[in-house]
Amino acid sequence: MTRLFPVFADQLSHELASLARADKHDDVVLMMEVRAEATAPRHHKKKIAFLFSAMRHFAAELSGAGWRVDYVRLDDPENTQDFAGEIARARARHQAREVIATWPGEYRIAVLLRDLGVSLVEDTRFLATRADFAAWAAERKHWRMEFFYRGLRARHGVLMRGDMPEGGKWNFDHENRKRLPNEIVIPPPYAEAPDALTEEVLALVARHFPDHFGQLRPFSYAVTRAGAQAALRQFIDQRLAQFGDYQDAMRQGEPWLFHSHISLYLNCGLLLASQCITAAEAAFRAGRVALNAAEGFIRQILGWREYVRGVYWLKMPGYADENALSAMRPLPEFYWTGATDMNCLRQAVLETRANAYAHHIQRLMVLGNFALLAAIAPQAVNEWYLLVYADAYEWVELPNVTGMALFADGGVLASKPYAASGAYINRMSDYCQHCRYNVAEKLGPHACPFNALYWHFLDRNRDRLKGNPRLGVIYQSLDKMPEAQRKATTAAAETFLDTL
Repeated sequence: MTRLFPVFADQLSHELASLARADKHDDVVLMMEVRAEATAPRHHKKKIAFLFSAMRHFAAELSGAGWRVDYVRLDDPENTQDFAGEIARARARHQAREVIATWPGEYRIAVLLRDLGVSLVEDTRFLATRADFAAWAAERKHWRMEFFYRGLRARHGVLMRGDMPEGGKWNFDHENRKRLPNEIVIPPPYAEAPDALTEEVLALVARHFPDHFGQLRPFSYAVTRAGAQAALRQFIDQRLAQFGDYQDAMRQGEPWLFHSHISLYLNCGLLLASQCITAAEAAFRAGRVALNAAEGFIRQILGWREYVRGVYWLKMPGYADENALSAMRPLPEFYWTGATDMNCLRQAVLETRANAYAHHIQRLMVLGNFALLAAIAPQAVNEWYLLVYADAYEWVELPNVTGMALFADGGVLASKPYAASGAYINRMSDYCQHCRYNVAEKLGPHACPFNALYWHFLDRNRDRLKGNPRLGVIYQSLDKMPEAQRKATTAAAETFLDTL
């Protein structure tokens, strides 16, 4: 009898572990476009279009390779519009004796599949299993990405010279924080014109999700494995050499800079982590890029990406409810509209609306930093990040927001809150030059709100944070602040927050 193999939108890899168990002549691959997953939360229009088009192209590739593919389209009148209903219909349709899937990217879906009697196999596209991370974490009081990363580097022989890291250091992060020179030339991003299948999907999304966040067009993302591989090659050839120096930089009107823009392909399966790591290391070995560039890129994939996945699966389901700093404020409307006088936030939101993309410093040190300082409820912030970015899936989004951006897990993931005043944004960008606020002013109607919010955040959370060894010097500075200035700073921050 036939077996059924569901493949989800973040599993578009021919190397998928479940497919390795399937017989392409006797078994059936099930792929589903369902409204429930597009609307809970209400994802960015461009994200939905990207995934539906990539799914349809992947299904065509599978069919071309001889697989039996049962593809349920969104506008199929028989579509129940959720995974449970479609798996049940397909199981009956094909009289399947067993349903087998690769471990999903969301705890909720894993529970659903197990409740449906679906057999789950480990996702081998990652370089560390969930059990690997659990074993590593069990031996440590504090979990720090740096040490997990070093272990994976050594185990997989990445950027190693014998038993030692290449260049004598594991981490070149201090060389990756340069301000972007005015005269530097930034190459255009990888882009593809939509083919007929993608145009069909774009019309579908415009018709069914007109009120969702974001701009649908122009649409220029790759939607196939070949296109994603071309985007990776372009990054290695044109951007990686500068990525190391300028990965933390921001510039108005330049959303892409020297970043790879491949996380959406990597996280949906069109690219594999090992493939990206190998390409970057080969560029270094060939003398095409400096070590700090190759290591900085590889650390994000082999280190951070693997680490946050481990944290997610080890800490769920309770991790989704973490709120160590008792943040309760609603998400401000400008996260949807960009209508704020704070130029850095306006730029990040408008670029997110246009592209379903923002690079990691915009996400962490602008959008996330504000949410942290303003005490915005973690659940609201998590929902926003999950729906607006094309590369966002809960396993990667939730730890990055709850743990890294908001410190809502109390330090499980990060060793300190990533809080900053306007000085950091001014140092790493030109946003402040185009803002109505003056980043150099601490108080008054023209002062950058980040300045008062920063000190207010530290003062408000003193009992929770003062014992953090990485914040000791900062609290000493706060304690030396004259009482009148401290009260004025608190008043300015609270007055601003009341306007939200």
